[in-house]
Amino acid sequence: MKLRALIVDDEAPARSELRYMLQEIRDVEVVGEATNANEAIKLIKALNYDVVFMDIQMQGLSGLQVAEIVKELPSSPMVVFVTAYGEHAVKAFELDAVDYLVKPFEEGRLAQTIDKISRRKAKFKKLERRKIRGEETGIDLLPVQEKGKTILLPIDKIAYIHAQNERVFVHAVGGVYYASFNLKDLESRLVNKGFFRTHRSYLVNIHKAKEVVPMFHGSFILRLSGEIEVPVSRRKASELKLLLGM
Repeated sequence: MKLRALIVDDEAPARSELRYMLQEIRDVEVVGEATNANEAIKLIKALNYDVVFMDIQMQGLSGLQVAEIVKELPSSPMVVFVTAYGEHAVKAFELDAVDYLVKPFEEGRLAQTIDKISRRKAKFKKLERRKIRGEETGIDLLPVQEKGKTILLPIDKIAYIHAQNERVFVHAVGGVYYASFNLKDLESRLVNKGFFRTHRSYLVNIHKAKEVVPMFHGSFILRLSGEIEVPVSRRKASELKLLLGM
């Protein structure tokens, strides 16, 4: 199935040029255009797009502000910024943009972006299938290793999971155990059980959290029962606030 794309730019020639380039890529279908932020938000709320190609400098809200709004929606599309300005790239990737294209760019560069989007979409589908399988089984036990034995650990006993030096440790009531899964697999398995990826190295049982401590530059410390503290990265802070209703 083709990727459903929305183009957002206040300049008609720029929209036309990008539409032409995307039409040359067989895996993409441009199904909408918007000339400003308000139009873009309305269209994104009305239709499930796979990706939004968005300018940054526009009248009214900027593309970066639109991306902040879009990422909070229940079903948010991936975002690619298409701009003549390179100085916003850091902020763009903090908003989890798939790519940042600086005009002018070649068709080959755009094709690389489309390939990245397709791979991410396939990954999302795979994770969703895993989530569904996990919900269907309803199993609340996690196999962990201790002294050469496999123990079936109740997940409600787990406080947090920490990856360090290519090893994954499960911190739970009764001790620390070794997991043979990587953190991504555990996130997929436990996301519907109240676990949240606060940081690239930490997966936390939100039911064990008791305090959110603001830190510098928008990051947090999540304090768990037993005075345990785990970091929350800036990229994950907004998701955590949304999850907790903050």
